[in-house]
Amino acid sequence: MNIVQSIRLKTNDDLKRIAEAGKIIAAIFRELEKISLVEMTTHELDAFIESLILKHHARPSFKTVPNYHHATCLSVNDEVVHGIPSKKKKLKEGDIIKIDIGVVKNGYFADACRTFPVGHISERATRLIRIAKEALEIGLDQVRPNRKLGDIGFAIQTFVESHGYSVVRDFTGHGVGFAVHENPNVPHYGKKNTGLILREGLVLAIEPMINEGTEKVIILDDGWTAMTADGKLSAQFEHTVAVTKKGPLILTD
Repeated sequence: MNIVQSIRLKTNDDLKRIAEAGKIIAAIFRELEKISLVEMTTHELDAFIESLILKHHARPSFKTVPNYHHATCLSVNDEVVHGIPSKKKKLKEGDIIKIDIGVVKNGYFADACRTFPVGHISERATRLIRIAKEALEIGLDQVRPNRKLGDIGFAIQTFVESHGYSVVRDFTGHGVGFAVHENPNVPHYGKKNTGLILREGLVLAIEPMINEGTEKVIILDDGWTAMTADGKLSAQFEHTVAVTKKGPLILTD
């Protein structure tokens, strides 16, 4: 079976159900905006987020990933993605943290990430976060019928590199909806008018990881945490989005 044959398009009813999971993530992000993250351990933050997911009668979807045992991925400063919550890792003023949340409700999955400032952060970190957020928005705008997968990556890469940053190559976005990860992979770099044709009902998690310096990453001995190879900062934003005849429909907003 090729990739096109393995992609399961979603019906309007499916989109409504994925959006139910997505709205829970959006609500959690709103709750996180209200609290101070300073002095909180990433273990405490993970436990708090899991409690909010359960209050919405849903489950943390990341716990369905083999050998992963947490509700979130929490990546601090030069950690790019897949940071493991830890009792030993305490957030401090000036940090930035990528909070990646997956939710499954009634068998439907949604995924989103935001980069949060911890207290007052530097202008350098603030600019990186802004560019990462705008990069996602530019990528989302390409999610339209008959565009191609490469258009998403091209738009993101062109924008990011024009501002002097780099796009991580080692990790991509992905299909989502009926499982945590589905086909197709969604690179955040690429060539215009190449790759899979976007069709109505396709649901993608687009999640560009934007680095201050090199796009190269190293994986720690825990087998999960990816860090920038040069120790510089990284920021990420992610939405679950559907291709519809009216254009992109964000399901985690």
